[in-house]
Formats: sequence, C-alpha cells, structure tokens
Amino acid sequence: MTTSHRRNAYWTGFFTSRPALKGYVRVLSGFYLASRQLEFLAGKKSPGPTTSALGDALGIAQHHDAVTGTAKQHTTNDYAKRLAIGASEAEVVVSSSLSCLASRKSGDQCTKPASTFSQCPLLNISYCPPTEKGIPEGKNLVVAAYNPLGWNRTDIIRIPVNDANLIVKDPLGNAITVQYVNLDNVTSNLRKFYTEAYLGQSSKQVPRYWLLFQVTVPPLGWNTYFISRAAGKVKRRKGFFLAADSPQDKTVEVGPGNLKMSFSRTTGQLKRMYNSRTGVDVPIQQSFLWYGSMVDTQSSGAYIFRPNGAQPNVVSRSVPIKIIRGPLVDEVHQQFNSWIYQVTRLYIDKEHAEVEYTIGPIPTEDSVGKEVISRMTANMVTEKVFYTDSNGRDFLKRVRDYRADWSLQVNEPVAGNYYPLNLGIFITDKKSEFSVLVDRATGGASIKDGQVEIMLHRRMLADDGRGVGEALDESVCVRDNCEGLTVRGNYYLSVNQLGAGARWRRTTGQEVYSPLLLAFTQEKLETWTESHLTKSTAMESDYSLPLNVALITLQELDDGSVLLRLAHLYEEGEDAEYSTLAKVELKKMFKGKSIKQLKEMSLSANQEKLEMKKMTWKVEGESGKTHSPVRGGPVDASTLVVELGPMEIRTFLLKF
Repeated sequence: MTTSHRRNAYWTGFFTSRPALKGYVRVLSGFYLASRQLEFLAGKKSPGPTTSALGDALGIAQHHDAVTGTAKQHTTNDYAKRLAIGASEAEVVVSSSLSCLASRKSGDQCTKPASTFSQCPLLNISYCPPTEKGIPEGKNLVVAAYNPLGWNRTDIIRIPVNDANLIVKDPLGNAITVQYVNLDNVTSNLRKFYTEAYLGQSSKQVPRYWLLFQVTVPPLGWNTYFISRAAGKVKRRKGFFLAADSPQDKTVEVGPGNLKMSFSRTTGQLKRMYNSRTGVDVPIQQSFLWYGSMVDTQSSGAYIFRPNGAQPNVVSRSVPIKIIRGPLVDEVHQQFNSWIYQVTRLYIDKEHAEVEYTIGPIPTEDSVGKEVISRMTANMVTEKVFYTDSNGRDFLKRVRDYRADWSLQVNEPVAGNYYPLNLGIFITDKKSEFSVLVDRATGGASIKDGQVEIMLHRRMLADDGRGVGEALDESVCVRDNCEGLTVRGNYYLSVNQLGAGARWRRTTGQEVYSPLLLAFTQEKLETWTESHLTKSTAMESDYSLPLNVALITLQELDDGSVLLRLAHLYEEGEDAEYSTLAKVELKKMFKGKSIKQLKEMSLSANQEKLEMKKMTWKVEGESGKTHSPVRGGPVDASTLVVELGPMEIRTFLLKF
C-alpha cells in the first residue's frame, strides 16, 4: 500500500527500484515452478543436481531489502549471484528430466538419458548458441517446449537464427508457417555489451533474424518441433515498410488478428485500440515520460519516490516508427530517444498487445535523477477510480487521494497515489475496461482520469536517508567501460467490454508468469521420432484443469511425498462463469499414477488442516453477521475431487 512516515516521504519508490533484479526474480520464480514439476515427473534423483539451490536463493531474495531493491549494490550482486548458481543447477535438472521423460517410452526409470538438452537464459537479448549455429546436413534442430500450466496453450516462439532458409515441422512431420524478423540494432548492441559483461564473451557476430513459429502444447506436458534447412530457396515476404512511405492515410493500422492498433503516420504515436470481435474501440495514446528526482532534505531514493515538483518530462512527441507485417505477428518499432526503444507486437491468435521496452542507460550528465514511466491515456471517464492487484491475487479498488478508513491528506500528489503492481492495473468506464499487465513487480498509478502509468526504471544521484547509504545508481562494466544499467522487459495491453476483462487478466497473467520452457538439441527427425515421445502430458489426454484454477506447486519432497497446491484464480463476483466453485479431479491429473494417501495441510504445509485452530474476532461496530465466502468441502477419499471456492488456495501432501 501507499505509506509515508512523514510529509513528502512516501515509500513508493521501492515498488520499482532495481527492475532488473525484480525481473530476474520473477523469471526464475516461474522457471523454479516448472523445473520442480519436471523433477517430480521424471523422479527426483539422489544424489545429483536438484532444484533446492534455486529455491533457497529465491527464498533469500524475498528478504525485505532484496527484491525490493533497497540493498547496497554489493549485496544485490550477491543475491543475483546466488540466483544464477541455483538457476544453473536447475537447468541441469530440467535438461535431464526432459530427456528422460521424452525417451522413456516404456515407463521405466531412466538413469542416463541419451540426449542432452540445452536452454537459453539470455534469449531476450538474442543470445542462444544452440539455435544460432548451423544445422548440419541431414540433421534437425530439435525444439522441446514444456508447458507448466494446467491447460492447453498456443503460443508463438521466437528464436535467433542466422539462416533464412529454414523449415519448421510439427511432430507429425507437417511443415508449419514461419516468419522472419530482422534483428534490430538495439538488440544487437545490447547483446554485444551484456554477453561480454555477464559471460566474458564478446559477440563479434550477432544473429541476423528472429525465427517465429506457432506451437501448441498440452497441459503439464511437452511438444517437439523440428527445424531443418530447406533443400531449395524458400520464398520470403518482405520484412517491413516505413510508415511514412504511404502518406495518403493519416493513420496506419496493424494487427493480423482481432485486435487492431492505429498509429499516427506523422507523430508515430499510438492513437486507438480496437477489437473487431467484441466491438470495443478505445482512443488511447501511449508515451514515455520521466520525473526529475528531488534532491533535498528528503531526496528521492531506493525507498522514497519524490518527484522534484515539476511536470514530468515528455521524452518525445514525435517518434520514428517502423512497421513489420507478417502471417504470425505485426510489430511496431518506436525509437523514443537514444535510450528508450519500444516494440509493440500483435499476434495472430492473441487479443492483446505485447509491448517490449528497452530503457537505458538513463543519462545523468545534467545532474538530475530520472524515474521513467510509460503512460497510457485513454478516452475514458474513470472518476478517480482504478484497480491494482494485491500480491497477484485479488484486485483492490483504489480512489485517488482517498481512503475509506480515514481522512487522507496527500502531500505528494504523484508519489502518494502510487501502488505496488505484481500482476497489473486496470481502469473502467460505463462501456469498457483497459488493462495493463506487468512482467515483474513495479509501481503504478492513475494520476488523472483515463490515465494509467507504470514506472519502469529509476536512476538517482542521492540517497533517501532510509538506511541504504548510497544512491540508487546501477551500472554495468566491461573492463574499464562502465555505463548505466539498461533494462528490457514487457507489459501487456488489452481492451475489453465492461465486466469481461477479468478472463484476459487471469489467463494471460498465468501465461506471463509461466512461459513455455524451451530446450534445444540436434538430431535427425526420423531418429528422434523412433526413440522419443514427441508429445505427451502428465494428465489424462482428455483432461485439463478448469480455466479458473492454477497449479501453483507440484514438488517432490525429500521423503518421497509430493506437495500440491491449487489456487482459484477469481474473486467472488469477478466473472459470472468463473467466479464459482471449481472442481479438480486428482485421479485424472496424474496419468499412470495411483494416489494411496492424501492429507490436506495448512498453506505453509507445516501442519495438517484438521489440527489448525482459528481465532474468532469480534469487530467493533459489526452485528456479528458476516458474509461467509464459498469454500470447497472435504476431499472424498474414493473420488479424490478437490473443490475450490473463489480465491481459495488448498494445499495437500500426496503419496503415490
């Protein structure tokens, strides 16, 4: 929540401080969830690499001075180092588990899989050695995509390649649609600098293209795709055109699917979002701005957000724009200035926009700290109201400059209305909803009606006096060449009819948190298909979790028992269909396994639910009659069906 311990000292800066560390923690949290699933499905090996080191590092990173971004730089470096060590060990678990599961046709335990997969943690800056190297004659690049979600999903994969003459085949040998996008200079430069900074390897050559193709993957399962060089020359569509090349229209519309976005040809700025399926049409503008950081007796710093009182600086009112069209995705590239670059992607089967921003190094030669935001301004009458998530779960109603419990006086009209975002933020009017989802913890607000802003990066020159003892001024060095930290991340935009946005926020929120896990190797297609399962799921083939239920833990413990947590994703009244009692059939969740014991536990799994004692509170001013939320009943030992009421999380220990 928004708090201040004195006038002008609102602790809303740490919602965004150290966005790269926040992003790393979020990425590895999703990876940890998936790697624990694979560790369980393949059978935990002892001795051998485990996911425990990553779990420990993520646990330490939850410290109130870690993921918050309020530690000294050398301490933050140590958190990141522990995470990297844990992640590299978990990668070994993922590689061996996937190899084992795919090659185990008979169902017996495999100890040493024949194939070895590799993964690409730096894929976001195009660094992926197994996809960049040439594919030998007669061989294929084998791409295994694992889906940690409990339902079927279709996604577009992007991998860096150097060959524009490739064919992608599904497990049945059918060639599927591909699209090439040239690697942009911003990504190329990022890759060169950061691979040397992180890996000590200079990238003299960078990949020429992104190769895109669509994959469909079953719940708690994987699918395999095969990439090979085409025998002849493949015809390729032209990659892009400059918006200014066709000046007869004042706007240019992009989007290969139902969602369309219109951009101005003269200014390069977003003008509207339109969904042709639902008819929702919202005029909307997006721009980057930065708040100058206050330097005073109370400075802006790692904890405190305190703008210097001036209006935020608009980065650019006219933006060079480049548009790329293709069968799978349309991209809009915008260069806002020398240190802010944005790519907006609209995919064929998705009704939202994926926005990738690259911000940095933030310049401070003018001796002014800068706190960078993306601001979306919609033509909506919102009457001071907006909604932000609480720990990624329920959405809370926020009213600008107001608290229901007490008379609020806001001394900092911007910082005093910022809230933490883990999942996202949305606004509504009488017809529509406009939603923004984020890929990491950050801060956001609606400072004026119809506006949504999210803070994406901060760099200051003064300490805020809250104990850090140094300015939040992150830099990265290659030998003696040091520059301010560049951050690359994503946010996601959607427009919906009033009351219909929850489904998009809940489903897409899970997909953002749990992306497909990709693993790569090389082998002949025929050899691979003869000796491997190319597609499989841990569940019964005709079963998936209900769309309002998420699998948030599936982990084999040291004693051989299995920890399972299931969460209902919706609040009561949030959606007419999905804010209802959900049922999960455990027998169908675990194909080929028989559950011999089930115990329901407390959320932290340290005591049985039957032993828990709850305190009864008397609340002043209440009559004693309170609304009882819908809750799932006891689990029948014969049917093993788990019920979940809205927002309910249930935890079980299973023995198979």
